Amino acid sequence: MLILSYICDMIDSCFHVGIIGAGHIAEKAATTLSGLLDMDCLAIASRSQKKAESFASIFGVPRAYGSYEAILDDPDIDLIYIATVNSTHYEIAMKAVAKGKPCLVEKPFTMNADEARRLLAFAEEKGTFVAEAIWTRYQPARDMIQSLIKEFGGAHLISATLSYNISSKERILSPELGGGALLDLGVYGLNFVRMVDSSPVSRISSQCIKFQSGTDMSETISLILEDGTMACIQASACCEGDNTGTVSCKDVVIVADNLNNPQIIRVYRRNHELVKEVRVPEQITGYEYEFLECMECIREGLIESPRMTHAESIYVMELMDKLREDWAS
Repeated sequence: MLILSYICDMIDSCFHVGIIGAGHIAEKAATTLSGLLDMDCLAIASRSQKKAESFASIFGVPRAYGSYEAILDDPDIDLIYIATVNSTHYEIAMKAVAKGKPCLVEKPFTMNADEARRLLAFAEEKGTFVAEAIWTRYQPARDMIQSLIKEFGGAHLISATLSYNISSKERILSPELGGGALLDLGVYGLNFVRMVDSSPVSRISSQCIKFQSGTDMSETISLILEDGTMACIQASACCEGDNTGTVSCKDVVIVADNLNNPQIIRVYRRNHELVKEVRVPEQITGYEYEFLECMECIREGLIESPRMTHAESIYVMELMDKLREDWAS
Protein backbone atom coordinates (compact mmCIF):
# COMPACT_ATOMS: atom_id res chain seq x y z
CA MET A 1 0.00 0.00 0.00
CA LEU A 2 1.30 3.43 -0.97
CA ILE A 3 0.91 6.13 1.68
CA LEU A 4 1.27 9.84 0.84
CA SER A 5 0.90 12.84 3.13
CA TYR A 6 -2.42 14.62 2.61
CA ILE A 7 -3.71 17.50 4.67
CA CYS A 8 -7.36 16.47 4.61
CA ASP A 9 -6.42 13.10 6.08
CA MET A 10 -5.50 14.90 9.29
CA ILE A 11 -8.87 16.59 9.67
CA ASP A 12 -11.45 14.59 11.62
CA SER A 13 -14.38 16.21 9.85
CA CYS A 14 -13.08 15.37 6.37
CA PHE A 15 -15.28 12.96 4.42
CA HIS A 16 -13.12 10.24 2.85
CA VAL A 17 -13.96 8.61 -0.48
CA GLY A 18 -12.37 5.44 -1.82
CA ILE A 19 -12.47 4.81 -5.57
CA ILE A 20 -12.64 1.32 -7.06
CA GLY A 21 -11.39 1.28 -10.65
CA ALA A 22 -8.59 3.38 -12.12
CA GLY A 23 -9.92 4.35 -15.54
CA HIS A 24 -11.07 7.61 -17.09
CA ILE A 25 -14.15 8.01 -14.89
CA ALA A 26 -12.06 7.39 -11.76
CA GLU A 27 -9.62 10.06 -12.92
CA LYS A 28 -12.45 12.55 -13.30
CA ALA A 29 -13.75 11.66 -9.84
CA ALA A 30 -10.32 12.12 -8.25
CA THR A 31 -9.96 15.51 -9.95
CA THR A 32 -13.37 16.51 -8.62
CA LEU A 33 -12.65 15.41 -5.07
CA SER A 34 -9.35 17.30 -5.03
CA GLY A 35 -11.32 20.51 -5.56
CA LEU A 36 -13.67 20.04 -2.59
CA LEU A 37 -12.77 21.51 0.78
CA ASP A 38 -14.43 19.04 3.15
CA MET A 39 -14.00 15.85 1.14
CA ASP A 40 -11.08 13.93 -0.33
CA CYS A 41 -10.10 10.83 -2.24
CA LEU A 42 -8.36 8.84 0.46
CA ALA A 43 -7.74 5.64 -1.49
CA ILE A 44 -7.74 4.08 -4.94
CA ALA A 45 -8.13 0.37 -5.70
CA SER A 46 -7.24 -1.45 -8.89
CA ARG A 47 -6.72 -5.12 -9.70
CA SER A 48 -3.08 -4.13 -10.23
CA GLN A 49 -0.99 -2.70 -7.39
CA LYS A 50 1.27 -1.00 -9.94
CA LYS A 51 -1.67 0.71 -11.64
CA ALA A 52 -3.13 1.78 -8.28
CA GLU A 53 0.20 3.29 -7.21
CA SER A 54 0.59 5.11 -10.52
CA PHE A 55 -2.92 6.57 -10.19
CA ALA A 56 -2.24 7.59 -6.57
CA SER A 57 0.99 9.31 -7.54
CA ILE A 58 -0.60 11.27 -10.38
CA PHE A 59 -3.70 12.39 -8.45
CA GLY A 60 -2.24 12.79 -4.97
CA VAL A 61 -4.22 9.94 -3.41
CA PRO A 62 -2.76 8.85 -0.05
CA ARG A 63 -3.53 5.11 -0.21
CA ALA A 64 -3.28 2.63 -3.09
CA TYR A 65 -4.61 -0.92 -3.02
CA GLY A 66 -3.97 -3.73 -5.47
CA SER A 67 -7.30 -5.42 -4.85
CA TYR A 68 -10.91 -4.34 -4.53
CA GLU A 69 -11.30 -6.31 -1.31
CA ALA A 70 -8.48 -4.40 0.41
CA ILE A 71 -10.10 -1.00 -0.01
CA LEU A 72 -13.35 -2.31 1.46
CA ASP A 73 -11.47 -3.20 4.64
CA ASP A 74 -10.10 0.34 5.09
CA PRO A 75 -11.88 1.63 8.22
CA ASP A 76 -11.29 5.29 7.37
CA ILE A 77 -13.32 5.35 4.15
CA ASP A 78 -16.79 6.90 4.41
CA LEU A 79 -17.95 6.20 0.84
CA ILE A 80 -16.93 3.77 -1.87
CA TYR A 81 -17.26 5.01 -5.44
CA ILE A 82 -17.53 2.11 -7.89
CA ALA A 83 -16.13 3.17 -11.26
CA THR A 84 -15.49 -0.20 -12.90
CA VAL A 85 -17.01 -1.70 -16.07
CA ASN A 86 -20.78 -2.19 -16.08
CA SER A 87 -20.76 -5.96 -15.58
CA THR A 88 -18.90 -5.72 -12.25
CA HIS A 89 -21.06 -3.11 -10.48
CA TYR A 90 -23.43 -5.56 -8.78
CA GLU A 91 -20.78 -7.93 -7.39
CA ILE A 92 -18.58 -5.15 -6.02
CA ALA A 93 -21.50 -3.22 -4.52
CA MET A 94 -22.82 -6.36 -2.82
CA LYS A 95 -19.41 -6.91 -1.22
CA ALA A 96 -19.29 -3.27 -0.10
CA VAL A 97 -22.74 -3.45 1.48
CA ALA A 98 -21.86 -6.74 3.18
CA LYS A 99 -19.05 -4.86 4.92
CA GLY A 100 -21.35 -1.96 5.78
CA LYS A 101 -19.63 0.43 3.35
CA PRO A 102 -21.87 3.11 1.78
CA CYS A 103 -21.39 3.20 -1.96
CA LEU A 104 -22.03 5.31 -5.02
CA VAL A 105 -22.31 3.06 -8.07
CA GLU A 106 -21.60 4.35 -11.57
CA LYS A 107 -24.38 4.15 -14.10
CA PRO A 108 -25.78 1.85 -15.28
CA PHE A 109 -26.47 0.89 -11.69
CA THR A 110 -26.49 -2.85 -12.44
CA MET A 111 -26.86 -5.08 -15.49
CA ASN A 112 -30.60 -5.60 -15.03
CA ALA A 113 -33.52 -4.85 -12.72
CA ASP A 114 -33.25 -8.14 -10.83
CA GLU A 115 -29.71 -7.28 -9.76
CA ALA A 116 -30.85 -3.79 -8.77
CA ARG A 117 -33.68 -5.16 -6.63
CA ARG A 118 -31.42 -7.68 -4.88
CA LEU A 119 -28.70 -5.11 -4.19
CA LEU A 120 -31.08 -2.48 -2.86
CA ALA A 121 -33.02 -4.97 -0.75
CA PHE A 122 -29.71 -6.07 0.79
CA ALA A 123 -28.70 -2.44 1.39
CA GLU A 124 -32.02 -1.74 3.10
CA GLU A 125 -31.64 -4.88 5.22
CA LYS A 126 -28.15 -3.79 6.27
CA GLY A 127 -29.15 -0.13 6.69
CA THR A 128 -26.36 0.93 4.33
CA PHE A 129 -26.49 3.90 1.97
CA VAL A 130 -26.38 3.10 -1.75
CA ALA A 131 -26.92 5.48 -4.67
CA GLU A 132 -26.60 5.40 -8.45
CA ALA A 133 -24.05 7.82 -9.90
CA ILE A 134 -26.17 9.27 -12.69
CA TRP A 135 -24.62 12.70 -12.27
CA THR A 136 -27.32 14.70 -14.06
CA ARG A 137 -29.80 13.75 -11.34
CA TYR A 138 -27.78 15.70 -8.76
CA GLN A 139 -26.79 18.77 -10.77
CA PRO A 140 -28.46 22.18 -10.27
CA ALA A 141 -29.47 22.19 -13.95
CA ARG A 142 -32.16 19.67 -13.05
CA ASP A 143 -33.91 22.11 -10.70
CA MET A 144 -33.42 24.98 -13.15
CA ILE A 145 -35.12 23.06 -15.96
CA GLN A 146 -37.98 21.98 -13.72
CA SER A 147 -38.49 25.57 -12.60
CA LEU A 148 -38.69 26.75 -16.22
CA ILE A 149 -41.17 24.01 -17.10
CA LYS A 150 -43.38 25.10 -14.21
CA GLU A 151 -43.06 28.75 -15.28
CA PHE A 152 -44.16 28.00 -18.83
CA GLY A 153 -47.04 25.67 -18.12
CA GLY A 154 -45.78 22.09 -18.20
CA ALA A 155 -44.27 19.66 -20.69
CA HIS A 156 -46.07 18.19 -23.71
CA LEU A 157 -43.18 16.79 -25.76
CA ILE A 158 -39.69 15.78 -24.59
CA SER A 159 -36.71 15.01 -26.81
CA ALA A 160 -33.28 13.77 -25.75
CA THR A 161 -30.24 12.83 -27.82
CA LEU A 162 -26.85 11.56 -26.71
CA SER A 163 -24.41 10.13 -29.25
CA TYR A 164 -20.65 9.79 -29.26
CA ASN A 165 -18.35 7.85 -31.56
CA ILE A 166 -17.03 5.41 -28.98
CA SER A 167 -17.32 2.29 -31.13
CA SER A 168 -13.62 1.48 -30.75
CA LYS A 169 -13.92 0.92 -26.99
CA GLU A 170 -13.88 -2.72 -25.89
CA ARG A 171 -16.43 -2.14 -23.16
CA ILE A 172 -18.95 -0.81 -25.72
CA LEU A 173 -18.57 -3.76 -28.08
CA SER A 174 -18.55 -6.49 -25.43
CA PRO A 175 -21.85 -8.06 -24.27
CA GLU A 176 -19.95 -9.63 -21.37
CA LEU A 177 -18.88 -6.21 -20.08
CA GLY A 178 -22.37 -4.73 -20.37
CA GLY A 179 -21.65 -2.88 -23.59
CA GLY A 180 -23.88 -1.04 -26.03
CA ALA A 181 -25.29 2.44 -26.47
CA LEU A 182 -28.28 2.03 -24.16
CA LEU A 183 -26.46 1.34 -20.89
CA ASP A 184 -23.79 3.94 -21.60
CA LEU A 185 -25.71 6.74 -23.39
CA GLY A 186 -29.41 6.00 -23.72
CA VAL A 187 -29.65 5.82 -19.93
CA TYR A 188 -29.09 9.59 -19.85
CA GLY A 189 -32.03 10.14 -22.18
CA LEU A 190 -34.30 8.00 -20.03
CA ASN A 191 -33.19 9.84 -16.91
CA PHE A 192 -33.74 13.21 -18.61
CA VAL A 193 -37.33 12.21 -19.38
CA ARG A 194 -37.88 11.00 -15.81
CA MET A 195 -36.47 14.25 -14.38
CA VAL A 196 -38.75 16.32 -16.60
CA ASP A 197 -41.89 14.24 -16.08
CA SER A 198 -42.07 11.38 -13.57
CA SER A 199 -45.46 10.13 -14.82
CA PRO A 200 -45.32 6.35 -15.39
CA VAL A 201 -44.66 5.06 -18.89
CA SER A 202 -47.81 3.62 -20.42
CA ARG A 203 -46.31 2.60 -23.79
CA ILE A 204 -42.77 2.11 -25.04
CA SER A 205 -41.55 1.27 -28.53
CA SER A 206 -38.14 1.36 -30.17
CA GLN A 207 -35.87 0.56 -33.10
CA CYS A 208 -32.30 -0.69 -32.75
CA ILE A 209 -29.26 -1.37 -34.91
CA LYS A 210 -26.57 -3.65 -33.47
CA PHE A 211 -22.84 -4.07 -33.79
CA GLN A 212 -21.57 -7.40 -35.10
CA SER A 213 -20.75 -8.30 -31.50
CA GLY A 214 -24.47 -8.16 -30.67
CA THR A 215 -24.46 -5.03 -28.51
CA ASP A 216 -26.76 -2.18 -29.49
CA MET A 217 -25.09 0.45 -31.69
CA SER A 218 -27.90 2.99 -32.23
CA GLU A 219 -31.50 3.27 -31.08
CA THR A 220 -34.57 5.44 -31.14
CA ILE A 221 -37.03 5.11 -28.27
CA SER A 222 -40.57 6.48 -28.05
CA LEU A 223 -42.38 6.78 -24.73
CA ILE A 224 -45.98 7.74 -24.02
CA LEU A 225 -46.51 8.72 -20.41
CA GLU A 226 -49.73 8.24 -18.48
CA ASP A 227 -50.28 12.00 -18.26
CA GLY A 228 -50.28 12.27 -22.08
CA THR A 229 -46.72 13.55 -22.54
CA MET A 230 -44.69 11.98 -25.35
CA ALA A 231 -40.92 11.53 -25.24
CA CYS A 232 -38.43 10.67 -27.97
CA ILE A 233 -34.89 9.45 -27.22
CA GLN A 234 -31.98 8.86 -29.59
CA ALA A 235 -28.67 7.25 -28.63
CA SER A 236 -25.72 6.01 -30.64
CA ALA A 237 -22.21 4.77 -29.93
CA CYS A 238 -21.00 5.17 -33.53
CA CYS A 239 -21.49 8.87 -34.35
CA GLU A 240 -21.63 12.35 -32.89
CA GLY A 241 -25.02 13.87 -32.00
CA ASP A 242 -26.29 17.31 -31.09
CA ASN A 243 -26.64 15.94 -27.54
CA THR A 244 -29.37 18.31 -26.47
CA GLY A 245 -32.41 17.87 -24.27
CA THR A 246 -35.57 19.75 -25.22
CA VAL A 247 -38.90 20.23 -23.51
CA SER A 248 -41.81 21.59 -25.53
CA CYS A 249 -44.36 23.51 -23.48
CA LYS A 250 -47.54 25.13 -24.85
CA ASP A 251 -45.91 28.31 -26.19
CA VAL A 252 -42.15 27.77 -25.75
CA VAL A 253 -39.43 25.17 -26.10
CA ILE A 254 -36.79 24.76 -23.39
CA VAL A 255 -33.39 23.60 -24.66
CA ALA A 256 -30.55 22.23 -22.51
CA ASP A 257 -27.33 22.55 -24.49
CA ASN A 258 -25.74 19.32 -23.26
CA LEU A 259 -27.82 16.37 -22.12
CA ASN A 260 -24.82 14.86 -20.36
CA ASN A 261 -23.86 18.00 -18.40
CA PRO A 262 -26.04 21.07 -19.14
CA GLN A 263 -24.28 24.43 -19.02
CA ILE A 264 -26.78 26.75 -20.70
CA ILE A 265 -30.56 26.45 -20.77
CA ARG A 266 -32.43 28.56 -23.32
CA VAL A 267 -36.13 29.22 -23.79
CA TYR A 268 -37.46 29.98 -27.30
CA ARG A 269 -40.80 31.07 -28.67
CA ARG A 270 -42.03 30.44 -32.20
CA ASN A 271 -39.58 31.36 -34.99
CA HIS A 272 -36.68 30.64 -32.65
CA GLU A 273 -37.13 33.87 -30.72
CA LEU A 274 -34.97 33.74 -27.59
CA VAL A 275 -37.04 34.49 -24.49
CA LYS A 276 -34.67 33.60 -21.68
CA GLU A 277 -31.19 32.18 -21.12
CA VAL A 278 -29.87 30.82 -17.84
CA ARG A 279 -26.43 29.43 -17.05
CA VAL A 280 -25.62 26.80 -14.48
CA PRO A 281 -23.22 27.68 -11.63
CA GLU A 282 -19.52 27.30 -12.28
CA GLN A 283 -18.44 23.74 -11.53
CA ILE A 284 -15.32 21.66 -10.94
CA THR A 285 -16.37 18.86 -13.29
CA GLY A 286 -20.07 18.45 -12.51
CA TYR A 287 -19.39 15.30 -10.50
CA GLU A 288 -19.15 17.23 -7.26
CA TYR A 289 -22.91 17.36 -6.76
CA GLU A 290 -23.31 13.59 -6.51
CA PHE A 291 -20.46 13.34 -4.00
CA LEU A 292 -21.81 16.20 -1.91
CA GLU A 293 -25.27 14.63 -1.98
CA CYS A 294 -23.89 11.31 -0.74
CA MET A 295 -21.99 13.00 2.08
CA GLU A 296 -25.09 14.88 3.20
CA CYS A 297 -27.32 11.79 3.05
CA ILE A 298 -24.85 9.60 4.94
CA ARG A 299 -24.36 12.21 7.65
CA GLU A 300 -28.15 12.46 7.98
CA GLY A 301 -28.42 8.69 8.39
CA LEU A 302 -30.27 8.11 5.10
CA ILE A 303 -29.87 4.94 3.03
CA GLU A 304 -30.92 6.52 -0.28
CA SER A 305 -30.86 9.91 -1.94
CA PRO A 306 -34.16 11.72 -2.54
CA ARG A 307 -32.64 12.97 -5.82
CA MET A 308 -32.15 9.42 -7.13
CA THR A 309 -34.22 7.05 -5.07
CA HIS A 310 -33.87 3.30 -5.07
CA ALA A 311 -37.28 3.06 -6.74
CA GLU A 312 -36.08 5.30 -9.58
CA SER A 313 -32.94 3.25 -10.19
CA ILE A 314 -35.07 0.11 -10.41
CA TYR A 315 -37.68 1.77 -12.65
CA VAL A 316 -35.13 3.02 -15.19
CA MET A 317 -33.48 -0.41 -15.21
CA GLU A 318 -36.87 -2.02 -15.83
CA LEU A 319 -37.35 0.22 -18.86
CA MET A 320 -33.94 -0.77 -20.21
CA ASP A 321 -34.69 -4.45 -19.59
CA LYS A 322 -37.89 -4.11 -21.63
CA LEU A 323 -36.04 -2.44 -24.49
CA ARG A 324 -33.31 -5.07 -24.59
CA GLU A 325 -35.90 -7.84 -24.42
CA ASP A 326 -37.64 -6.36 -27.46
CA TRP A 327 -34.35 -6.06 -29.36
CA ALA A 328 -33.49 -9.70 -28.66
CA SER A 329 -36.69 -10.99 -30.29
